[in-house]
Amino acid sequence: MSLAPIGLFAAASHGGSVLALGAGSVSFAQIVKACEPVFAALVALAIPPIEVKPALAYMMLLVIVGGVGLACVKEGKGVEINMYAFGWASFANLAAALKGKLGKDVTHSLKADKSKNMDAANVYAVMNVLSAAWTLIVVVFTEATTFQGTWDHTVKDAAAACKKDPKGAKCYTPNDIIFNVVASGVFFYLYNEFAFAFTAKVGPVTSSVLNTLKRVIIIVVTAIVFGEVMDKNAMIGSGVAIAGTMFYSLAEMQGNKKAKAH
Repeated sequence: MSLAPIGLFAAASHGGSVLALGAGSVSFAQIVKACEPVFAALVALAIPPIEVKPALAYMMLLVIVGGVGLACVKEGKGVEINMYAFGWASFANLAAALKGKLGKDVTHSLKADKSKNMDAANVYAVMNVLSAAWTLIVVVFTEATTFQGTWDHTVKDAAAACKKDPKGAKCYTPNDIIFNVVASGVFFYLYNEFAFAFTAKVGPVTSSVLNTLKRVIIIVVTAIVFGEVMDKNAMIGSGVAIAGTMFYSLAEMQGNKKAKAH
């Protein structure tokens, strides 16, 4: 049961990310998600054992915050923030930081106990099962009474859209909804499983660089697929924030190498 709280934070992190994507544009949610190292650094200073990052890593946090701030400034309109998307993305960042901080020691202790056969892959699998259980509990308590009505409303809207335009993007059947929900969960799990295996093969530095590239690809692809328009400040700000995230990770890893050397 030592992984139960970690599963809760994992569920909160993923749930917050999904709600952020639903509340605003995908690109804006990804830009705010780039602030996750800021939350991780603050949590590391607030919860024992205290972890102090290298000075360069803290400098990169300012770069990240500056990039996100610039992305929120619309040309000719000033600061413009979707507070719902920003709030949920920040909630997801905090939950992810807590999951990482509290899960580190638990994971190490479980992996050290050979009798439990809890290697990193098994720990990850159990954490995801617990995360799904926590999510189900929250859904039952918050949406059980409205689920049927929401489902009926969604199916009715889809049927109306199909009558209007059978080939339109809003035309789908109940089976399409179920398939997309299941496929989304499967692909999310596979993505994390492959990312874990990839990191084990190539090392954390290469993984960090490619993880940064992943955010760029997501922002560019979603802008094309969903027709999201990004102005100059948003593009520059997202680039600065994402680059800051990458250099923060590299600075942190370099600091950890020096600490082990001493």
